[in-house]
Amino acid sequence: MSLAPRLLRSLDPLAVAAGADIPDAVTIGGITLSRSDLLGAATSVAERVARAERVAVLARPTASTVLAVVGCLIAGVTVVPVPPDSGAAELDHMLTDSGAQAWLGEAPEGTALPVVPVRQHARSWHTYPEPGPDTPAFVLYTSGTTGLPKGVVLSRRAIAAGLDALAEAWSWTAADVLVHGLPLFHVHGLILGLLGPLRVGSPLVHTGKPTPANYAAAAGTMYFGVPTVWARIADDPDTAEKLSAARLLISGSAPLPAPVFERLAELTGQAPIERYGMSETMITLSARADGERRPGWVGVPVQGVQTRLRDEAGEPVPHDGSSIGGLQVRGPMLFDGYFGRPAATAECWTEDGWFRTGDVAAIDAAGFHRIVGRESVDLIKSGGYRIGAGEVETTLLGHPGVAEVAVVGLPDADLGQRIVAFVVARDTAPGEQELIDHVAGQLSAHKRPREIRFVTSLPRNAMGKVQKKQLGNGSPTPPPT
Repeated sequence: MSLAPRLLRSLDPLAVAAGADIPDAVTIGGITLSRSDLLGAATSVAERVARAERVAVLARPTASTVLAVVGCLIAGVTVVPVPPDSGAAELDHMLTDSGAQAWLGEAPEGTALPVVPVRQHARSWHTYPEPGPDTPAFVLYTSGTTGLPKGVVLSRRAIAAGLDALAEAWSWTAADVLVHGLPLFHVHGLILGLLGPLRVGSPLVHTGKPTPANYAAAAGTMYFGVPTVWARIADDPDTAEKLSAARLLISGSAPLPAPVFERLAELTGQAPIERYGMSETMITLSARADGERRPGWVGVPVQGVQTRLRDEAGEPVPHDGSSIGGLQVRGPMLFDGYFGRPAATAECWTEDGWFRTGDVAAIDAAGFHRIVGRESVDLIKSGGYRIGAGEVETTLLGHPGVAEVAVVGLPDADLGQRIVAFVVARDTAPGEQELIDHVAGQLSAHKRPREIRFVTSLPRNAMGKVQKKQLGNGSPTPPPT
């Protein structure tokens, strides 16, 4: 699918002028906006911010956020989406680092920046020329697992390429209805979940909170969710049955546990789609709507993407499905760099032009990819072996007594690192040795955990990703009784 000149091509002023409306283009926060509503109100926003370079948007799941983002895209103004639950230090860093000149729409109390209102019922039919494809659309701040968050600069060209590649992989058309309740300050909910429908022309229903009840109440053909959402739906057979009429169930932002994958397939009659990406790359790997779907694997490269694996010495790793290495990618949807940080940007790229994702993966002979985890926390070097935390986690999740698990490598004087599993048990906690033996019975013996620590919950960020760097600093927690 080629790039269209207009990023949000379903918001075509000529089509609106001719009366070709989409009455339910976006439903969010109890408000339904037609294509005409979106174009008129967002163009009114564009008139207010057209002379700005960058503005901050407090990205609550509201119609105001939608209009703010679309208005900026119409005017060619870069959006800095701000998580609504940002702490004072995070907020100050994002605003200062990005150089945002104003808040657009809602603003936190006590802000020193000017606030530009977003008026839902205002209308303007002024026509703006389409900004150039290299115009920065967003500065998205990463989760900041190592130091302060960095601003990821995504161009209009990259976003268009990424969305078109997904439309091709997922057979996504204007006949679809997308349903999700994801945050509007990350790639998953904002770019895929909002701009995707506006590019393809498919209606969007944002459920506010991504609860099983809200998903069941929305009649969609495509559903986006993080693994936590899908796990709750898998535990709710009535909801899962109501989603069985959907065309695609798509999971991302964190690995989907194999038992959840299999339970969803059993209850809905279809295996979920898993895909892989990050703020810097958008989505580069995905199972296809017309292709194979495997639990624990995130599919094949999407249109225009190439991948490769390298070991610590920079040497190629065989694509045999089991050997693991650092995943490197290249393609048209990659970011333009970290805002104001040329040195940090340069560090992410190889001399021959590949982006180092920082993730560890395996690739099989058919091109299917399995993500093992982050090189910094998920590549465990124990007793001379290189072990991926992900396969140990998947094996532990196959035990009926394990609800959630995170595996890390902690310092060990003898082994270098010892494998430690943090386990959230189901109703009755299994014994520590029982879980160790369970892994040793299914994987190589050197991949077994040396220690099991039972916890009541795992630390997660807003997208449901486990924050492993918060684990391992305290003493073992006794199992629940």
